[in-house]
Amino acid sequence: MSNKTLDINDTLLDYIITTGVNESDLKKRLRDETKELEMGKMQIAPEQGAFMGFIANLIGAKSYLEIGVFTGYSMLSVVGAMGENSSAVGCDLSKEWTDIAKRYWSEAGIENQVELYIDKAQNTLTKLEKGSFDLAFIDADKSNYDLYYEECLRLLKPNALLMIDNIFWGGDVANAEIVDADTTAIRALNEKIMQDKRVEASMLTIGDGLMLVRKL
Repeated sequence: MSNKTLDINDTLLDYIITTGVNESDLKKRLRDETKELEMGKMQIAPEQGAFMGFIANLIGAKSYLEIGVFTGYSMLSVVGAMGENSSAVGCDLSKEWTDIAKRYWSEAGIENQVELYIDKAQNTLTKLEKGSFDLAFIDADKSNYDLYYEECLRLLKPNALLMIDNIFWGGDVANAEIVDADTTAIRALNEKIMQDKRVEASMLTIGDGLMLVRKL
């Protein structure tokens, strides 16, 4: 028993990944390719991908919205868990990164289930129909997190789930002396969500912090 969350050192993290994550060879190859990119650190952790797929399966999600696709690992994890009779919308600005994603989606047989928009997310989101999604994930530019949050609440069905990445921002949100735009935006949204009567939420200590939000 413990009255606080354990620190995750490299030894324990290796144990989590080797014992607690049933990662396919395809996902492992995608992670390895992404590591070589200049922005490779933007990749979500494998244990987070496994958790997101677990959540999608647990709630029986069949429609998924992802804001910030990068090289497609999270989309691969979630759509793979949702199964063949499911669909997803992805928003990203980078054709270079999402071209990598599409190669792996094609190999996994899910490419036709994903409708990908290469544009500013706010442009795409305003075109989508209210109450369309069972599950959503935000992992894009931090300064627009509040905008994406509000749009997701509009687009999610009642009782649907929203996952928000990087809510700890490397721990900077807990340091009041750090007031750059990204940190300030994340800190403000964290506080807003925990007071928002439209939702119930829980902060999870996975990856760089994952906020799990249920729309009421």
